[in-house]
Amino acid sequence: MTNTHPRISPMAATYPASSIRKMFNLALDFPDAVKLTVGEPDFNTPEHIKAAGIRGIEHDNTRYVANAGIPELRAAIARKYSGRWNRGVGPENVMVSFGAMEALTFALDVTVSPGDEVIIPDPSFPNYMGQVHRLGGSPVSVPVTEDNDFKLRAEDVRAAITDRTAAVLINSPSNPLGSVMDQADLEQIADLAEEHGFTVISDEVYDEMVFDDAVFTSIAEVRPDFDRYLAIGSFSKTYAMTGWRCGFVIGSEDFIAPMALLQEGLTSSLPGFVQEAAVAAIDGPQDVVASMVASYAERRELMVERINPIDGLSLLRPAATFYAWVNVKDWGLNSWDLATQLLEKHNLATIPGSAFGPAGEGYLRLTFAVSPETINTACDRLEAFAADR
Repeated sequence: MTNTHPRISPMAATYPASSIRKMFNLALDFPDAVKLTVGEPDFNTPEHIKAAGIRGIEHDNTRYVANAGIPELRAAIARKYSGRWNRGVGPENVMVSFGAMEALTFALDVTVSPGDEVIIPDPSFPNYMGQVHRLGGSPVSVPVTEDNDFKLRAEDVRAAITDRTAAVLINSPSNPLGSVMDQADLEQIADLAEEHGFTVISDEVYDEMVFDDAVFTSIAEVRPDFDRYLAIGSFSKTYAMTGWRCGFVIGSEDFIAPMALLQEGLTSSLPGFVQEAAVAAIDGPQDVVASMVASYAERRELMVERINPIDGLSLLRPAATFYAWVNVKDWGLNSWDLATQLLEKHNLATIPGSAFGPAGEGYLRLTFAVSPETINTACDRLEAFAADR
């Protein structure tokens, strides 16, 4: 009998490749390039957090721990967000994960079945599409435009809802857009969730990286009785802990409970000493966070001051995160070709807007989580490109 079963599963064979990683790999051939690509704090993990992790190792906290996270960390996260959101959050509402990406995996796993639809903003973090694809779901893109200051609108979400909608995935503050959603739109999306029975999955990993008078509101804050949400958080950006891989998801206990079973089948548990460091991050001094955010705000100003005078470029001042979403449409190149030319001709690595979805065409994402010197050098090279056109 002939074996017709595919060697590689259709899901894996058609998994959408990340153009962010593609550009990252391309830039490896240009070791001296100025890189405005990877969204990672350029600060070191604060000393008191590192010390807690080291103590955990010295005290031999190197064995398996509870799948859902150590009680101390779940309780610390619950205390923090109970206070921030002014709603009851207990340890039973918290699941600790390997970074925000695994938290997203859990959130989708407990809400999405094959054939379901997940509404996703466009542009948005490209791994959203891959995670929905992995489950056999269908991503439904909702364009987010410059005309609305790059904010997802409830009316656009409403227009995309069908009887197959299982979840709406929102990201505020937004990577790559640097925008913060309006509370009124969040309230309307919560109303839609209750009316149509879907879950709101909210990626909030930049929740503390907000500037000036911008106000971030979590989906968990819109109403004390709203429970059709899963809020995803991470220690990576807030505390400069990207390599520690510590994230979490908060939600109703019936959502959270199955996640521990999923964790057992995936990675068992996040290392205990990492979780001890995360407890120290929450319970320790927060002035380190304020200092980092103030520094990003200063670099944002430098980026805006340097970008907008360049012929053919424009940039709305980001309200949050450490990303500049630069309009390059007047340069007349598609964003991938432009990013490639900047790398090959001017030794400048950027991320093409099309990496974040079709609506990202005509933009570049530049990170300003780099030194002011690096920002100035990068902008000098953008000016040189403009002069050569």
